[in-house]
Amino acid sequence: MKIGIPHALFYYLNGEIVVNFLKKLDIEVIISPKTTKKIIEDGIKYSSDEMCLSMKNYIGHVYYLKDKCEYLLIPRIDNYYTFNQTCTNFLSACDIVRNIFNIKVLDYNIDLNNNNTLKKGLFKIANTLGYKDSIINDAYLYAVNMYTNKRKELIKLNMKKLESDNKKILLISHPYNTYDEMIGTPIIKMLENEKMDVIYCDLLDSSMCRKLSTNISSELYWKYSREAIGAYEMVKNRIDGVVFLSTFPCGLDSLVNELLILKLKIPYLNIIIDDMNASNGIETRIESFTDIINCYC
Repeated sequence: MKIGIPHALFYYLNGEIVVNFLKKLDIEVIISPKTTKKIIEDGIKYSSDEMCLSMKNYIGHVYYLKDKCEYLLIPRIDNYYTFNQTCTNFLSACDIVRNIFNIKVLDYNIDLNNNNTLKKGLFKIANTLGYKDSIINDAYLYAVNMYTNKRKELIKLNMKKLESDNKKILLISHPYNTYDEMIGTPIIKMLENEKMDVIYCDLLDSSMCRKLSTNISSELYWKYSREAIGAYEMVKNRIDGVVFLSTFPCGLDSLVNELLILKLKIPYLNIIIDDMNASNGIETRIESFTDIINCYC
């Protein structure tokens, strides 16, 4: 059996847990490659115009995998309890894929308000495939420990950059944009080429960021948006500027980023990615932004 995992969207949230879990069960996992221009073009071809570029990208990764595996694994992520909702794409992606492509899908739900957890979802899938609970539990603990230990190290490295003498830029962006080869990686390289240390908003204490986000707005109820803007509150006295990175037309980012922008007293740059051919314009904007940082600070 071959199970396909798209290297986009969900992969950057809990994908490593899922992949290590399946591999521990000796299931063959096929992960789509890093994003390419063709993958995005394929995604745009099979998507509706209203979808954000991140979702179109995900569809492109699904298209890449559809003839290379027997099943595609796609979660439905609704909430992590009240006031920790997610984007509607997280809830609908599974059904969108089923309606676009003729492929078998293994799905599971994350809906903590109804006691549907990642653990239950993975148990459901493994039970369906005939594995015993004891074996499933060992695989789950292994995968979670691998993820937890790796995340702790990444957070340490991220925090260590705050002690640097270089200029420091907080990147406020969702992980599926930040670490994508075509979306976030080029922008990070441009910032680093300008001798800026990039602080990642997703590699901080997420629970603390959610609490601190109430300093920006007490009414937000989107988990990942709260963590992103709460990151600013956590490090605001130790950074020199902020870069917002989102994909068009993300409704959540257009609202939440603006809430923070209105409160900022340091230089910021708001980058919205839609056209993959606009890198020259972005590079010019980043150079201007870093010039301002060097003069301002």
